[in-house]
Amino acid sequence: MTTEFKVCNCNRTMPLDAAAGAELGTALGTLPLPVASELCRREVDSYLKALNGVEDVVVACTQERALFSELAEQKGSVAPLRFVNIRETGGWGAQRKNALPKMAALLAAAALPDPEPVPVVDYRSSGHVLITGPAERVLPWAKRLAEQLDVSVLLSGDTRTALPTGRVFPVFSGQQITLSGWLGAFTATWQQANPIDLETCTRCNACIDVCPEQAIDLSYQIDLDKCKSHRDCVKACGAIGAIDFSRMTTQRSAECDLVFDLSDRPLLTMHQPPQGYFAPGIDVQRQMDDALKLTQLVGEFSKPKFFVYKEKLCAHSRSGKIGCTSCIDVCSAEAVHHDGNLIKVNPNLCVGCGACTTVCPSGALSYAYPRATDIGTRLKTMLSVYGKAGGKQPALLLHDQQNGSELVNRLGRQAQAGGKLQGVPARVIPVDLHHSASTGIDIWLTAVAYGATNVTILTTSSDAPQYVEALKRQIDVAQVILNGLGYRGTHLSLIEASEPVQLDAALTAIEPAEVPAQHALFNIAVDKRSTLTLAIDHLKEHAPTPVAEISLPSGAPFGMVNVDKQACTLCMSCVGACPEAALADNPNMPQLRFIETNCVQCGLCEKTCPEDAISLVPRLLLTDLARQPAVLNEAQPFHCIRCQKPFGTAQMIENMIAKLSLHGAFSGNVDRLKMCSDCRVVDMMANKQEAAITDLKRM
Repeated sequence: MTTEFKVCNCNRTMPLDAAAGAELGTALGTLPLPVASELCRREVDSYLKALNGVEDVVVACTQERALFSELAEQKGSVAPLRFVNIRETGGWGAQRKNALPKMAALLAAAALPDPEPVPVVDYRSSGHVLITGPAERVLPWAKRLAEQLDVSVLLSGDTRTALPTGRVFPVFSGQQITLSGWLGAFTATWQQANPIDLETCTRCNACIDVCPEQAIDLSYQIDLDKCKSHRDCVKACGAIGAIDFSRMTTQRSAECDLVFDLSDRPLLTMHQPPQGYFAPGIDVQRQMDDALKLTQLVGEFSKPKFFVYKEKLCAHSRSGKIGCTSCIDVCSAEAVHHDGNLIKVNPNLCVGCGACTTVCPSGALSYAYPRATDIGTRLKTMLSVYGKAGGKQPALLLHDQQNGSELVNRLGRQAQAGGKLQGVPARVIPVDLHHSASTGIDIWLTAVAYGATNVTILTTSSDAPQYVEALKRQIDVAQVILNGLGYRGTHLSLIEASEPVQLDAALTAIEPAEVPAQHALFNIAVDKRSTLTLAIDHLKEHAPTPVAEISLPSGAPFGMVNVDKQACTLCMSCVGACPEAALADNPNMPQLRFIETNCVQCGLCEKTCPEDAISLVPRLLLTDLARQPAVLNEAQPFHCIRCQKPFGTAQMIENMIAKLSLHGAFSGNVDRLKMCSDCRVVDMMANKQEAAITDLKRM
């Protein structure tokens, strides 16, 4: 199926003409592209004609996306419609005259098919919202929202605000409030904070009339500092039973679809709270914005399941020993939890940032939408078309689709309007991702192998601090590998920016780094470790400085295991703990073997070893030895002194004798420790003088 491209120079503000259209067509493998000047106005008929067929239509304009989409809907078009921004991303920069290769790359990427669908996570909200916080803040919003949502109120803190005269919504009071769940499935628990149950109370004011200390007012809560425990209020309340001083410690709970948290301190403090939870606090503008969002979260919703988890590859834990916790540590939504020897990802809490897949050393967690293969195809297509169009020294700017895209667009606009900023350089190709933390060293090293001289990740103030730190650590590892192979320059960098001027300065400072003379042709694999192998093999093959190994920073996903042979007894506990088959025994003799390419440096072997004989050494071994079993320790087998069958090592038997020779079970029979299990039983049965439990008389 062919793709029809609709390109516009936006009222001649971009250097696009008929000649440029012909060059774009050549790079994209199509006929020369017609270039409009007013595609959204005078030349809209050209766009409408493109909708007559069933071929994909790519519109090189995102500003008028709503208009073009509406026109397609009115026309009843069935042609798949895509949009791409070539204006702010390069057409309006100071280097706009050299930005044609980048525009071709962006158009080519936009023409790629959508990723294959993945399972979805469903939410259902009936509009039941729990509003919690101080009464003076909560009650006005409860009154407003009650007209559109099913409202419940949970008052916290010591407040004397009068309750509404009409019972429009349930009102509770409490302290020690906890909250869990997600959109459509929240559960709040709290401790009854006052003897008066606001939901049971009829607000008849009988308690107010009889209280001698005036400890009760129209808030219908008892001021316990004033109360002298006369209990006249209890008698006045009578059979209604709204006042009970023994109920203060009662634990209560409620379920709701949405939460509007107006507390001074949010109930949920994770960087990325679950969908359906809003905590504007005292910020009035945020309260108004979040209240509007609440009214829109009624109905059925779905999102992609962003991850795939392969339990067999997980290096989290074995036999109660904790190894890798990278995914748990980095998740800003607290969606990843310890689950025995494995981890568990709650798809309802997952927001699809992909940071867990980025830091996962084994590939047990992989990004599902889009898949790594989809991202790889996109990068390979962009870099290939960029080269065909005559582009040199391409750089990739990876950013998220929300704050990152907005910042790039702001930079392009300011570069066009004022001229003080340079805008996105001609060789820098913006690549929008669902989240900037969703790619890691497998993607980055592959991009360099494809010919990208720089890979820069853009983060903004909205990104979680743990994401930024994780990206920095991953960048350090990948850069050490590239420099260790002799590739000069800084290939990988992280930009932290919130304003266009910051982004402009950072992009201008990027210098092209050295890449392989021959660009790689392989496709990114489904498995992360396989992709890393392909990328590193290509980089090694064309390395300016061939080396046998590269020392890596702590925490790198590659390395070796050092074994103290004097301490190691070859008990093979480490073999049983290793989740990646990097450590193995030899069925024919006492021997500990190691395949370095399989090791992810999870540390389970180190923590499992009873003799503390193992230590980790992060490095990248680049010779064929990395794929071959290496003997870390071995010993001659110890033979049973009775039948000569091998059943252990000499060192193991010596340790057993040293530790158990004084034990009652072996005292006087130390030689049994030198026997195999079968001969040990035979010896016990043959020794008639030895007391047996069957010989003992019951008292």
